[in-house]
Amino acid sequence: MKIQVLADADAVAQAAAEFIASEAQAAVKARGRFVMAVSGGHTPWQMLRALANKVLPWEDLHVVQVDERVAPDGDPDRNLTPLRDSLLEHAPLPPDHIHAMPVEESDLEAAAVKYARQLERIAGSPPVLDLTNLGLGPDGHTASLVPGDPVLAVTDRDVAVTGVYQQRRRMTLTYPMLNRSRRILWLVTGADKAGMLARLESGDQSIPAGRIRQDVALVLADRAAVGKAGSN
Repeated sequence: MKIQVLADADAVAQAAAEFIASEAQAAVKARGRFVMAVSGGHTPWQMLRALANKVLPWEDLHVVQVDERVAPDGDPDRNLTPLRDSLLEHAPLPPDHIHAMPVEESDLEAAAVKYARQLERIAGSPPVLDLTNLGLGPDGHTASLVPGDPVLAVTDRDVAVTGVYQQRRRMTLTYPMLNRSRRILWLVTGADKAGMLARLESGDQSIPAGRIRQDVALVLADRAAVGKAGSN
């Protein structure tokens, strides 16, 4: 795992956009397409807005969701709305190349299976993501893999539905899917993440984030998240 320390969240978002643009160009040249999974949060939205300004082979890019809250379309809790706003209003990405998790469906387990099949159609069987953007929660969660949830033990599905976390159930990519990613890009900002970032860096598998593979991981962190210890 490589950690790059930047001044603040804006610098993290800008550096992330540069990294993704480079990875996208290389993937399209090598394999004809680039499939990226994106997490929710303010810094990822800044990253996507910066990415939208890049000259890229947008017609060969596909964006999938790392996780999503179970809520109606357009609900402010949804990750999808800012995801669409960040890209579709500013970049020539085909609208159908944003692949939304079907969390409005009444049968969530069947919806998770449907999304897994959609991933196979765009990323192979088994699906392999070119890049997955992850965040780190103060409790050590990433995606919607939260401490104590049964979804942490899922090894036979690429997409699963969690229990209630912060008043919402969620749909999430699971460890098998995340750990097949060619590149993992962590965005970690804020002083409340400092303790967990140290545990992530040490490979602490007692936190959910610590079970994500490190050999293909880049962490972009601001100075506040790194804390007093610091990293290079």
